[in-house]
Amino acid sequence: MAAVSHVHSVPVRVHPAPCETIAGHPHPRLRPYVVGYGGFRSGSGAAVRHRVLPMNLVTMIVDFAGPSRLVTGPGSSAVVHEQTAWGDGVAIGLTPAGATAVLGVPMREIVGGTFRLADFLGGREVELAERLGEAPDRPTWFAVLDEYLTARLAAAPQPDGLTMHAWWRLQRSADRLRISALADELDVGRRNLELRFQREVGLSPGAVARIARFQRAVHMLTRSAGLLRTAVDCGYADQPHFNREIRAMSGLTPTQLCAFLQYRELAPG
Repeated sequence: MAAVSHVHSVPVRVHPAPCETIAGHPHPRLRPYVVGYGGFRSGSGAAVRHRVLPMNLVTMIVDFAGPSRLVTGPGSSAVVHEQTAWGDGVAIGLTPAGATAVLGVPMREIVGGTFRLADFLGGREVELAERLGEAPDRPTWFAVLDEYLTARLAAAPQPDGLTMHAWWRLQRSADRLRISALADELDVGRRNLELRFQREVGLSPGAVARIARFQRAVHMLTRSAGLLRTAVDCGYADQPHFNREIRAMSGLTPTQLCAFLQYRELAPG
């Protein structure tokens, strides 16, 4: 299941028909809080179990069928969902500021966990799912989400600007940005930056950088970039380093992971 350039999860087993996805971008006013949207549907249309990949985001999963409306926290290792499954719905990727503003809890309290969406939204969870399910076409999903999240963020507290700038910088860096260099760039001490990340994000800057590199590699693999090119372009030291990191973070070899990264784009209508 993908949302913009982030791949949230893959099925636990390979299915005959690939998962269908469609990506959407939030309204510019939501950008500090929302990374992107992703509509998804399993190839069979039935709910399937998933392996949630390492992410720097908090992800809201609104499954239209209802049983698995979830919030998954960021983490540096994959988690296999044995008891929950989803098959047709929408995912929303939240930044650290977005997690606090939309869900009412700091990201650090969600790291590594999976929770019921109703625990954060209460009865509004059902209302949101119904509004999305009644949308006449898929692009309308994203307009509904823009409206819903804008209302939720009306009284949002101001995030720590320096920490959020550093977090975004790590997501967008195409090379191996050293944390000490990032701290120098921001004119703060490394220890100060690490403490800010622990308070606002719940992960160290080094862990955030490692996850961001993994996600860039996964995104390239979804585009059939090839293992060697992906390893080089994402800044891994060599092919064995790339193989070790993919295995450590996903629980799969690169070749096995590629077998699960089978998506086709949903038609807009």
